[in-house]
This record gives sequence, C-alpha cells and structure tokens, in this order.
Amino acid sequence: MLPTMLDLPALIEFYRGGGTPLDMVETVIARRNAWPDKAVFITPTSDDELRAAARRLMDSHPQPDSLPLWGVPFAVKDNIDVEGFPTTAGCPAFAYSPVQDATVIARLRAAGAIVIGKTNLDQFATGLNGTRSPYGAPRSVFDDRYISGGSSSGSAIAVAAGLCSFSLGTDTAGSGRVPAALNNLVGVKPTLGLLSTSGVVPACRTLDCVSIFAGSVGDATAVRQVAEGFDAADAFSRRSIPVSLPARLRIGVLAGSEREFFGNADVERLYDAAIAAAEGDGATIVAIDYSPFRAAAELLYGGPWVAERLAAIAGFFEENHADMDATVRGIIGSARGQTAVAAFEGRYRLAALRRETEATWQQVDVLLLPTTPTTYTVAEMQAEPVMRNSHLGRHTNFVNLFDLAAIAIPAGFDEADKLPAGVTLVGPAFSDDAIASYAARLHAMIGRGAGRDKDMAINAVAPVPAKSGWVSVAVVGAHLSGMPLNGELVGLGGRLVKSCRTAGDYRLFALPNTTPSKPGLVRTPGYEGTGIEVEVWELPVASFGTFVSKIPAPLGIGKVMLDDGSSVSCFLCEQHAVNDAEDVTRFGGWRAYLSA
Repeated sequence: MLPTMLDLPALIEFYRGGGTPLDMVETVIARRNAWPDKAVFITPTSDDELRAAARRLMDSHPQPDSLPLWGVPFAVKDNIDVEGFPTTAGCPAFAYSPVQDATVIARLRAAGAIVIGKTNLDQFATGLNGTRSPYGAPRSVFDDRYISGGSSSGSAIAVAAGLCSFSLGTDTAGSGRVPAALNNLVGVKPTLGLLSTSGVVPACRTLDCVSIFAGSVGDATAVRQVAEGFDAADAFSRRSIPVSLPARLRIGVLAGSEREFFGNADVERLYDAAIAAAEGDGATIVAIDYSPFRAAAELLYGGPWVAERLAAIAGFFEENHADMDATVRGIIGSARGQTAVAAFEGRYRLAALRRETEATWQQVDVLLLPTTPTTYTVAEMQAEPVMRNSHLGRHTNFVNLFDLAAIAIPAGFDEADKLPAGVTLVGPAFSDDAIASYAARLHAMIGRGAGRDKDMAINAVAPVPAKSGWVSVAVVGAHLSGMPLNGELVGLGGRLVKSCRTAGDYRLFALPNTTPSKPGLVRTPGYEGTGIEVEVWELPVASFGTFVSKIPAPLGIGKVMLDDGSSVSCFLCEQHAVNDAEDVTRFGGWRAYLSA
C-alpha cells in the first residue's frame, strides 16, 4: 500500500517489499482519475502506455536497485519536450510534436523514471499564478478557491496531490518556487546552466532553468543530481564548480519597510518563526538592505528583459497573437516598444544593482526570504492579474538576474491550518548542494509534512544517492574548497556534495613540518566535542585510486562517522603523529584555525 505522498523512501520500501512498477502505475492511474481538478494535466500519459512503460522497465531492468530512479513516476511541465507528447507551452495554436526528449527528460528516463503526463502552466511560462491557461486554472490542493501558483502550476499540484513522486517545472522569475510555497512542497531552482535547457521552450533564454518539485529536499536533490550535467548542445549549459558554505551560516533576512506582506499576517508570522528556528539552530541572523534586490526584481517585467519573451516566439506572435491569453499577449506585446538602447541601459542598471549587493554578500552566506509574501483566490487574481502577480514575485524575480541558486521549503500553515506558506534559501551560484544540506534541516524544523500530507515525516538530512561509478570521500584540511590542494579533487573530476561535521568524538591537530600545512584527524572515544568541519566530495571510481595514492604518511583513508550518523571514507591520521602536534580541536575546523 503506497502512502499519500509518493516520496522516494516510501517508494523504495514499497519495491523492496515486493511491489512492482506495474502496481505503482495502477495506483497513479486510480489517483489521477479520482483527482477532482482536471486542469492539472494538458496531456496525461494514457493508462495503457503507463502500464506498457512499467512492463518495459521490469523486462529491461528486473531489479529495483539497478537504476537510481527505478520505477519513480514524474510529471513534466508542458514547455519541456517529451517524445510521444505534444509540446503546447499552454497555447494550442503553438503545439508541435518533438522528435526527441529534452536532455533532462532523456537522463531521467535512462535512470528508470516513468513519465505520467504533461502538465498545465501559465501560457509561455509568463506568470506566477497559474490562471493564464486555456486549459483551465489548477487550484491549491488545500482550497480550490485559491490559486496554485505558476507558471509551473500543474507540476506542483501533481506532486502535492500524490499523483507522482516529483515533477519538472521551469523557473525564470519564480515559477518553480511560488507554486511550491502555495502547495507545501520543496521547489529547487538550480544554478543557471546546471540542468540543460535543450528541448525547453524559452521564456527568457538567458535566465531560464529547469526546476524540480518534490516532497523533501532529499528527494529533489537526488533527482537534480541525476538530471544535471554539461550539455554541449545547450549554449547556456555550464560545468559545475561547487561552492561550499560554512557549517554555521550567516543568514540575511528582511528588515524595516522591506518586510512587505501585503496584509498577510500569517505569512509574516511563519517567516519570523523560520528566522527564529535558524537562529536557534546556531545561525547568525543579519538584517540586510533588500532594496537593490527588489529593484533588480522589478527589472524582469518592468525593464527590457521582457523583450526576451518576444524573441522566444517572435514569428508565432506576429501571426498568432490573437490565439494567446490576453494578459500574456499584453505582457509579451509590450516588448515591441523596447530598443537596443533600452537593453543596454537595463544591463547597466543590473550591473550597478549587483555591485550594490556585494556589500551584503560580504556580511552573509545565504538569504532567507519569504517565498511569496501572500496568496490570492482565483477570482482576486483574475480581477487584478498584473499587479497581484507582481506581488507574488517580490522575493523571487531577482534570483536568476543575479545568477544565484535557491531552494524553497515549506514553512507551515496559517492560523486556520488551511493554507501553507514557504521560505526560500538563496545562495551563490553552484552552492546548490551546500544549501540543500541546510534547507533539509530547516524544513524538518519548521515544516508540516509535504503536499497535502501534513503528517509526513521529513528527514533532516538531504541524502545524496549512491551513484554507480562514484566514491564519496570526506576532506578536512588542505583539500577543502579554496585550500591549496583542492585542485587535486577538482582535476580528478570531483564534485562537492555537502559541508557538514564529524561526530563529536573527533579531535583535530596541526601537524608540524607539512607543506602545505595539514591537519590530523583522530577519533578519541569518550571525548565530547561538537565535531570537526568537513566537506564530502564524490570522485569517479577510476580517479579514486589516483587520489589515494597521493596521500602522504602519516595520513591515510579510513571511515569517519558524521554528525548525521552516517559514515564515509575520510582522511585520518596515525595516532603517533599527533603526540607532539598542537591540538586545534577548539576551533571546530581547519579553516577556522588558519583564520585565527
């Protein structure tokens, strides 16, 4: 029997207990048919094709552990190509039949995931509310009078309703975060270029990214890591250069007049509770000047970037604009008044605003913001479709303009226990794994379940799935990000997974006569400390032997226990080598010791 939310741990347990992908798709079929909101899907996978896909998977890969996403059902926003389905972008006159999967779809299908259908969206991904579609307006899973959020409306509802394990959206201005907040989900907005946009209908091509909805940060991270990777066919694809964050974060939050919630006291209360939880967990809270971030957010629709939306569909727009949603047509049509001069002026303005925010990033490691300051009923949104849509994007529109990573997480429910709200962690480009680790912990502290299952247990750890051909290793000293030997890891194809700490019974020593300076990590049973800062990296199996062969005595590779109870290979030191070494455990890590 599958639970309400088809989260990955529950699905794995189901398969290991004897369930099959065929059983899973029968559950999906039954739930999809029973769900009352028929605006969720534009093109659902037929019942017979779902059964056939399950059988093909079972025939080609009989064992559940043979693929990382074996038998995992997912939905796809209908501006992402899936072979065998029309791509409409929410506009019937625009529809075409793709000849191949988008790159991200191909990777997910190769990993064993099963597409259950193409989902509804604000037309041409232009909107944050979910009402701008001729296929209907999907509604909040908690109250059908309220908006679902957009533009990835159907994708969010499909997960929150328990129809699939995860879904893909796109996120240019907040389309993967706003619907997450309004439906009690996690919404991952990766760094630009981390996931390929080959096979994605552009909105603003320089700012678009594929996003992921799931019930937990761990699930979304697992999916993201399968889907990501450099794609030479995508001119905007980028190779990841992982960025780490300190174990104890400095978190920037709203202050003063920038705390605008448009009269929604419930969202403000939940935001304050999230800040208090972060501070109670050891983070340093820093009030920031949000005004340059807000000014950048206003550029996305109020500046020349709207011309990118016209560039994406220029030929179609000239011949078929009468077939478009009136609000979307008005927004995209406004670009016809933009000039090349305005485009450059907009770039200059953005550069100036980005320079203004540099002072903030010297003071903080991440931002913690309300994902959206309020919500609206469908009737309210349709009465003021532009102004109220802009309210929804107040804290999301700037993120891609500033090339940042973000993860939206649930933050609880209003006083009536009916409508959810969310908060978002925003970090530097390529800090995706680092913010995932903290986002998972914060979600466990402040959230109420996932989707419409308010009682679902949330894991405080963002687990990284074991990928075939990769080995995890923790580093504690000169191989940390930014340290002298980190290039050895990067040069061998290593990728940063997360920053964390060891269990409390480890001690750290500064080894004498080492170049560059190196620490020695030793376990001391019975010692009661707070743990030592480490980074967990992944290396290709083929590179692991080369890496280990370079480790000089008295260091070696052994197993270290982490603060979450898991163990991983790590640099450890022979006991005799620390007898005359300085004990630097009190600093909590090698970085802090060197800084001191």
